[in-house]
Amino acid sequence: MDITDQSTQMQQSTLIFDLAQDKKAAFYRKTYTHLALAVLLFILVEMVFFQIPFLLKFALSLTQGWLWLAMLGGFMFVTNYAEKMALGTKDKNKQYVALLIYVAAEAFIFIPLVFIATQIAGDGGSGILSQAAVMTIALFAGLSGIVLLTKKDFSFLKSMLSIGFFVALGLIVAGTLFGFNLGLWFSAGMVLLASGSILYQTSNMVHKYEEDQYVAASLGLFASLMLLFWYILSILNRS
Repeated sequence: MDITDQSTQMQQSTLIFDLAQDKKAAFYRKTYTHLALAVLLFILVEMVFFQIPFLLKFALSLTQGWLWLAMLGGFMFVTNYAEKMALGTKDKNKQYVALLIYVAAEAFIFIPLVFIATQIAGDGGSGILSQAAVMTIALFAGLSGIVLLTKKDFSFLKSMLSIGFFVALGLIVAGTLFGFNLGLWFSAGMVLLASGSILYQTSNMVHKYEEDQYVAASLGLFASLMLLFWYILSILNRS
């Protein structure tokens, strides 16, 4: 057996699904710890952004027409870059940089939605935000629990999620260009799509990642969690 074959076997043996139970548990613990820290960092960064008048005004100015599409396009570019950076390297420093970039991008694009919540409620938005957070965490925990308990591989959802996201993006672009409101049903559909994404990302954590990729795994979970939070908050803002 040559060195290449040995190296390939070593890489295959580090897949989480093939590890002993204690090592799996350690990986899950690291992944969810990093997810919790990413959520905490998101909250802190969002609070900082709201204390910078120029940044707040700039973000709110990007919510109309072509400017919103430009903002959405920039967000997608930055987050896709961060995901590829995290998945494409074993360098922990680069993985952490990717996670930080993703958190900052999420905090920026959330500014208008959080601002709306603060304007709707008389309590500064804390009631709506808290309710959305509780609902998001409860649904996320339930979906994650399904995967962790059953160990089912949800990788088959990848093609359906890709089609769903492309359709959703097309509707968003059309709604922005032609000036029609996508409405409550669109947000409800996106909650279902985000739920599927959580199943898919959690399944990847169980089956696809290697032992040292807990930062990248947490980034994938964070992306799905924030997508779910966005549309739950959107629904509550409407109601």
